[in-house]
Order: sequence, then structure tokens, then C-alpha cells
Amino acid sequence: MAARGHVQDPNDRRLRPIYDYLDNGNNKMAIQQADKLLKKHKDLHCAKVLKAIGLQRTGKQDEAYALAQEVAALEPTDDNSLQALTILYREMHRPELVTKLYEAAVKKVPNSEEYHSHLFMAYARVGEYKKMQQAGMALYKIVPKNPYYFWSVMSLIMQSISAQDENLSKTMFLPLAERMVEKMVKEDKIEAEAEVELYYMILERLEKYKEALDVVRGKLGEKLTSELQSRENKCMAMYKKLCRWPECNALSRRLLLKNSDDWQFYITYFDSVFQLIDESWTPPPDEEHSLEGEVHYSIEQAVKFIEERITEESKNARPLRGPYLAKLELIRRLRYRGCNDEYKLGDPEELMFQYFKKFGDKPCCFTDLKVFVDLLPSSQYAKFISQLLEVIPLSAAAENEIALPADIKALQQHLCVVQLSRLLGIYHAMDKKEKLTVVQELMLRYRHGLEFGKSCLKTELQFSDYYCLLAVHLLLDLWLEGEEAAVWQCLTLLEEGLSHSPSNAQFKLLLIRIYCRLGAFEPVAELYSSLDAKHIQHDTIGYLLTRYAESLGHYTAASQSCNFALRFFHSNQKDTSEYIIQAYKYGAFEKIPEFIAFRNRLNSSLHFAQVRTERMLLDLLLEANISTSLEESIKSMSLSPEEDDIPWKDLRDNRDLTVLFNWDPKDRDISEEHRKLSLEEETVWLRIRSLTLRLVSGLPTLSHTIQPKNSEKTAENGVSSKIDTIRSLLQQLEVAVDSGKKFLEQKIQYPVLGPPPTRMAGFFSNGSCQCQTSLFYLVSDIYELDTNGLEDSAEIQERIGNSFKSLVERLTDLFNKCKGDLIEVRDGTLKTHPNLLENLVFFVETISIALWVSSYCDSVLRPFKSNLQKKKKKKKESSVAMPPVFTHFLDYVTELQTLTSNVIDHIKGLEIILTALKLEELSLKDTLLLQEEKKFTKTVQGKVQSSYHHSVQEIGELLKKRLDTIKKLKI
Repeated sequence: MAARGHVQDPNDRRLRPIYDYLDNGNNKMAIQQADKLLKKHKDLHCAKVLKAIGLQRTGKQDEAYALAQEVAALEPTDDNSLQALTILYREMHRPELVTKLYEAAVKKVPNSEEYHSHLFMAYARVGEYKKMQQAGMALYKIVPKNPYYFWSVMSLIMQSISAQDENLSKTMFLPLAERMVEKMVKEDKIEAEAEVELYYMILERLEKYKEALDVVRGKLGEKLTSELQSRENKCMAMYKKLCRWPECNALSRRLLLKNSDDWQFYITYFDSVFQLIDESWTPPPDEEHSLEGEVHYSIEQAVKFIEERITEESKNARPLRGPYLAKLELIRRLRYRGCNDEYKLGDPEELMFQYFKKFGDKPCCFTDLKVFVDLLPSSQYAKFISQLLEVIPLSAAAENEIALPADIKALQQHLCVVQLSRLLGIYHAMDKKEKLTVVQELMLRYRHGLEFGKSCLKTELQFSDYYCLLAVHLLLDLWLEGEEAAVWQCLTLLEEGLSHSPSNAQFKLLLIRIYCRLGAFEPVAELYSSLDAKHIQHDTIGYLLTRYAESLGHYTAASQSCNFALRFFHSNQKDTSEYIIQAYKYGAFEKIPEFIAFRNRLNSSLHFAQVRTERMLLDLLLEANISTSLEESIKSMSLSPEEDDIPWKDLRDNRDLTVLFNWDPKDRDISEEHRKLSLEEETVWLRIRSLTLRLVSGLPTLSHTIQPKNSEKTAENGVSSKIDTIRSLLQQLEVAVDSGKKFLEQKIQYPVLGPPPTRMAGFFSNGSCQCQTSLFYLVSDIYELDTNGLEDSAEIQERIGNSFKSLVERLTDLFNKCKGDLIEVRDGTLKTHPNLLENLVFFVETISIALWVSSYCDSVLRPFKSNLQKKKKKKKESSVAMPPVFTHFLDYVTELQTLTSNVIDHIKGLEIILTALKLEELSLKDTLLLQEEKKFTKTVQGKVQSSYHHSVQEIGELLKKRLDTIKKLKI
């Protein structure tokens, strides 16, 4: 427990055992110990709070809250109670209660520096910037320390950032913050670097760039020492804002003379040179060129400067890469401006060749040259690659054997050439036979390269891993061209690679993508877990897991992966508040707006909205069988059909779509257009799913009343507005569905390792969309029947009867699209059909919605039937004509039951087929398997088979539950 060691409290000895129990996670013993202590010392408030913490951690939130409020009402001022209550409220995710706690403490002990600073931090947690400003000034008046004063100034900046009106920000908050700092500057009270940083931040936000530059270049700027080149970087930023290109140029030139490997300064140097050329700038006569010294303002000077840097570097035993790459960058810029012929800097092909000779043994050589390959004419690609291969020291044991590298340096050089070959499209131009030959050669080189990594630790990557990855990329090309066996060899090679390099994230990510494409989710959960994704990665790469878990029938794993992702998003709010508090404590003011922006970015994350929606739909699917449990589930989730908590206008796509290494040429790589289209598709699909969830959550709100509802009653109990909400949502769903259909008409094909497509295409093509929409329209008709009564509703009853028939037909069609073998063997090659699995999952979801709607129908029709039976008894008639809607409903329920039974039988059949399938006896065609590959092939096939078996089992179990519920639907 926090901060108890320094507290000189006579009760500290008595409380220590409770603290120890809580620290060790023994919450029950902590509660017992607290009870014992409270029997002897009833007024020991801290013991009550510690008991509340124990209760909170054992799931008794209501008891914990009541106990805490009992103590809080007494407005304690002892440090133990306040600290314990702070911890408790934090665990309850109620930081606003901490502010009330310290507000009361500050009133009672107005001169306490500690309580005032705690109050400030409590306001910081909830983002009460105005109160933070006041608390900071109150603290400064009690203890006139600079940090407290600047806490108040920073709170003004935060008010300006969060202000809706930008004009208010620039006319009130920022000028006030500026005046407060200027006061300290005039009084010569600026002490720390953080205070200068804050002053600079204010001036920059006010767009007073000249004043900001004067601060950095003046006496105050001398305090900017914590970061390397902090002053220079700030000056450079201000020169750019002020378009003072001579100073930009001179400063970047000076910094490059100090460090000729700093790429950002080369970019600034070139930008400024060309700006000065465009402005026809000339140096003033008899004066210094600029505040920062000599200026280069012509292409000749730039060329000479770069040549000088290269000459200087060539003298060093270990030359730096910067000047050589700067020469290529200058050529590219000159070519873009159409003036390369005038100034001969050399042939780009020769320069790249020389660069490779110097740096080819470094893993970064490929990424360095990748940027400049567009300088080469496509006719020279093959010649360039041959030229590079000639300088690599390779040796062959026999004349016909492949020449292999003798050491790691040669291996790295050869790897660089292979990567460039892929990038330049040389492999893409090959036919199937040539590609398979290259795959064989790459795997031979990979296995040979393993010799160099025998001493590598398990956490280190093998030097030759990229050979294996490139071989897999070639096989993926073949798979896309229709070669089914190639995908199985991909998995085989990746599993082999992973056995030698267990920490290689690229192997794991590729395995995840390919297994998911084949419809096998079971191995994916373990692979993702072994990636050990940290913090923000749950947002950037989490989509790889959550996209497929549920859609492939792994409901338990889907629930776990959604919960895992949501835990990160929910903790973000709490964690970011702590970062902000630390930034205030240590004066890292410039980081505070960044933390706020980071929190907002995560709160607006597309993935967060998707996971939240899918998790709630999944929970309803797994837990809600009949209307009563549906109502309970919706209540526990605090779901309301009227509320839409997705920030549609601010949705951020934080997915990392380039997490997988790719050596494809630009025309085959993921483009910006692909990103935009993927975001559009994801947003439309999210809207459909969100509206489906809200429509389902609206079903229990349409509670049945026996008497027909007149307009007065309707307004009174609000049921009318509920059906209006359902109808409005239904209209929105129709619009979203139309948008989805229009999007799919474009028939977009993403690159194989690009963004995975959503489930939307399957949702439309298998008929789930039409089924689910019809079900929600049926709700509206049933409500109308309920309102009008049976006597005057022949037309509605007929409409409902037709809806029931049409629904059964549509559900039968959907089932027909689920039929077929999930895994089949064709000519000795395996072929999976993941679309059948996705269709089965959609069937389960649709039948569940049908069940919830049927349950609502049942709740409406049951009272009508009991009324009719009462009338029949009163009139003592042997037969009272039953309205047709009852027969329609009973027929519908019977057919629903039969259909669900048929699907369950089909699933049992799939289980038997999957169990009987002897995959290990298969030999893959045209894959030229080596002996060491065969065991991995067997492993891969076993994993896919097991995953499919698991999927159909989980789907079957869920359908059995649905069947049991359908059997209870008898009026």
C-alpha cells in the first residue's frame, strides 16, 4: 500500500497487518483483521477504508462504496485515511470522488502544502483545468515555489487546448499565461529549464515566432541543456515558421559540419537551398550572410558541400552513411526539378553500387537503397542486380552447386541483393517453375545460414531468417495464382523457421495471417500471446486477432481476446492521468498536451469501437437465451437503444497495416488508397454491427401491456417512443446496408498482406443481412398487433404470417450455404473452405436474433390467448375461433425447431468427417518437400484440422442451447 512508511501515526502498528494482507493479495484475511480492529477501535477510520479495499477486491463493490462514503462523510484529515480512500476510489474508477475528499481536507487544514498538492493532482486526474489553475495559485501563495506557479500557468495552457472556441484560446487563456510568465522573467525568477520550455510553448501557440526565437537565442535559452541540440532544434523550427531560409541553411550547414550523419539536417539544408534559389536570394554586401553565419544559395555550393562531406568521411576508418545518401537525395531533387543534366553528380546506378560495396554487409543497406531505386531505369534492373552479385564473396563446393557465403558479412550482402531483387519486381516476372526453383535456393541458403547462428540465444534472431521470409512471399504469389499447395508449404516453412528462431515476430505475424485466411484460429491465439504485445500494440496490431476469433467459431477465445483488448483501452484513461501527474511533478510540461492527445486518440480508436461492439454482441450470443436473460444481460451492460457512444466523426484508424515486412514493388504494395478504402469498409461494417446491437437492446424495452394502448397511456409509459426508436434505428440500418452494398460493388482487392477485409461481403452474400433486417421489421408488426388488438388486425396478422414463412425460407437458404466439406482433399492437396465456417457463425447469430424476436412475439401473443380462453369459459362455447396468427406462430416455431435440429445434425456430420480425416498420409504435390520439412507439414495440417474440429464443436454446443430454448416457445 502506498506511502505508509513515513507516517508517524500511533495506529500505524495496528494497521500494518491489514496493509500486509492487502499487499499480498489476501483480501479475506484483510477484511477479518479490519473487523477485529474495529471492534476495539470503532473510530479508526483508516481500518474501515482498508476493509472497503478488501471488499472491493473481492467483488463486493456496493458494500465497499457504502463503507467508503461513511468515512468520507466524516471529512477525515489523517494521512492514512486519505491515502487509502484515494487508492480505493482509483480502483473503483471514480477519480472525481478524490477531489471532494481533498477539497474537504484543504478547508479543514488550509495551510497544508501536501493536501493542496494532492488536491491539484486530483483535479489533474479528472481534467478540471480551471480548478487546477486556482489550486496551483493557492499552493503558490502558501509556499511560494516556482513549480507551483508554473503548474498554474500550464493549467491555463490546458484550458486553451480544451477550449471549443479557438478565438477564446488565443485572446484570453494564452495571453494570460504569457503575462504570468513575463512577470517572472522581469522579476528574474526563472530558475529551471522546464519554465523556459513553457514560455517557448506559449509563444509558439500564440504564433509569436520572433519572440520565441529571441527567448531561445537569448539568456533564457542557455537553460535549455537537457536534450542534445535542444536550442538549435527550436531555432530551426522558428526559422522555418518565419521563412527565414538563410538562417535555416546556415544553421543546418553548421550542424552538419559537427555531425555529417544527421539526416534531418540534410533535409533542412536541401529545402533551404532550393527555397533560396527559387527566391533568387543573394547575400547582402559587406555584411554577414545571416545570424547563423555563411549561407549556401546555389546548386554548385550544395554539390561542393556534399562532395566535401564525402571526402571527409572517406578518411575515417569507419565511414558514416549520411553523406553518401545525401548525394543520392540531391540527385533525386535535381532530377525532380529537371536540372540533373546540367550538374553531373554521377550516375545513380554507380553511386548505389559503390554504396553497396561500402555498406552492403549492414542490415540497413536495403532500407537505405530502397528509397532511391526509382532513380534506376527499369531496363537496368537485371544488370544492376548482376553487378551487385559479382562483388559478393560466395563459394561453391562443386561446379553445379549453389555458391554460398563463407561468413556473416557475405550473407548480409547477399540478403540485401535478394531483397532488392524482390523490390525491383524481378521475382514477380518469373513463371511458376522458376519461382519454385528460387524458393528451393532460398531455403537452402536459409538452412546454410543457420550455421552462423548456432551460438545465438533463443531471444535472438537467426542471421538468415529473411531468406525464409522471402521464400514464403514467393509461395504466397503462387498461391494467389491458384497453386493451392503453395499455402501449405508457406506454413511448413514458417513453422520450421519459428523452431529455429522462436522470437521472430515476422514468422508469427505471417503465420497468424495465413492460418486466419485458411479459417484456422486455434493456433493463432497462442502465436499472438507469444508476440507479447505491449501497450499501444493492442490497438495497432490487435485487429489481427479480434477480426477472426468470433467469425471462425472460436467463441471462448473471441471473448478472451476482446476482454484483453478492452482491458488495455479502459486502463488507458487511468494510466494517462498518472503520466500527466508525473509530467507536472517533474516539469515535463511539453509532454502534457501529447499525453492528452494520446488519450483522445485511443478513446476515438476504430479498433476500440469495434471490439466494444463485437464483445457485447458476443456476450448476448453466449449468455442471453430467452427474453428475460436478454433483458438482464442488456441491463448489466448498461445498453440503451437511444445511446450511440461511438465518436463517428472522430474515429481514428490506428491499425499498423505495415507491421508485416514487405519487399513488393510500389504498384503491388499497400497504397494510401487501400488504407482509405479499408477504413471506409470498416466504418460501414461497424455501423451495421452497432445498429444491430442497439436494435437487439431495444427488444426488452417493448414491454407488453394486456390492454390495448391508447395515446394517453402511450405517452405516459413511454412505450411509443421506444417503438419509434426501433423504427428509426431500422431506417438507419437500411441506409448503412445500402452503403455497404455500394462499397462492395467496387470489388476491391487488397494486397495479400494488406488490410484484412471485413465480414461484410459474407453477411450480404449468404442472406444473413436480409434475415436479420426482416426480423427487426417483424418486431414492428408484432408491436402494431399488440397495440391494435386481435379483432381489427386481420391484415397485420396476414403480414406477420407471410413474414414467418419468408423467414423460414431465408434461414433454410442460409443453412444451404453452410453445407459442404470444411476440408477436402483434391489430387493429394488440401483445400479448406473457411467461408462455410463463417456462414455457420452467421447462421448461429441470425437464429439467436430470431429466437429473441420470437420470445417477444410469445410475450405478446400469450396474454391474448389467455384472454380468449377466459372468454371461451364465460360464454361456455365449445369452440371460439382462434385468430390465424397463433397458428402461424406455432408453425413458425416448429419449422425453426426442425431447421435447427437439421443444422445440429449437419454439424455432427462435420465433426465425424473431421475426426476421420487422415491428413498425415497426404503428400503435397509439387512442393519438393525435404525430409526435415515433412514433420512441420504434419504439424501444420494437424493444427488446421484440430482448429476446424474445435470450431464446429463450439458452434454445435451453442446451437444445442438455442434448440432447447426454441422447444420452450409454446404459447
